[in-house]
Amino acid sequence: MTDKKKCLECGAELMGRVDKKFCSDGCRNAYHNRTKPESKNLIRNINNRLRKNYRVLDSFTLKEGKTRTTKTRLLDKNFDFNYMTNLYTTKKGTTYYFVYDLGYLPLDNDYYMIVKRE
Repeated sequence: MTDKKKCLECGAELMGRVDKKFCSDGCRNAYHNRTKPESKNLIRNINNRLRKNYRVLDSFTLKEGKTRTTKTRLLDKNFDFNYMTNLYTTKKGTTYYFVYDLGYLPLDNDYYMIVKRE
């Protein structure tokens, strides 16, 4: 007779799949948050900020792959201009700031063009 497997976090007896390690998502998250080093928190926080910025850019309806908005509207949605994944500079020297495939271009008078890279 084999011993019953126990949850790695709380020790509760596990039911279900033979390779199961946790009794719930809460225990799984608590275990990994407890066992991962602090440096992983930095990476997780940056990735969360990038995802948030992406969701903000994605919330704007694009027409023909672009639209215009104001800096105030971006800031109202908690967009953080310090986080992006890459820059794209055109041959004319114009620099677009991208979060994955969605980007923005600063225009005059605190306006921004939001674009999608195809």
